[in-house]
Amino acid sequence: MTITKYTKDFIDNLVDYYISEAPSYRQIAEAYAPEINSVPDAAFGIIAGCVYSAFLRAYENENKVVELEDIQEFNKILKERAPLIKKAILEQ
Repeated sequence: MTITKYTKDFIDNLVDYYISEAPSYRQIAEAYAPEINSVPDAAFGIIAGCVYSAFLRAYENENKVVELEDIQEFNKILKERAPLIKKAILEQ
C-alpha cells in the first residue's frame, strides 16, 4: 500500500460526500443531454474527476509526487466504491 491512511480516509470521506450529492451531479449531467449518450455515465465521470482532482491536490499539499502505484491504488479504491456511486446517481 502506497497511499497513506490519511489520504485513503480523505478519499473515502470525499466519495461519501459525492454519493450524498449524486442527484446534484446527475442534474449537471442532464444539462448536457442530448449531446451525451448517458446521463448516469456522465454524472459518474464528473464525480470521478472531482475525486481524482482532490486526490492530486492532497498530494500537492503534502509536497509529494504521485507515483504510478498511487494512481493504481486510487483507481482500485474508486472502483470498489463505483457501485455505490452509480446506485446513488440512479436513485431518484
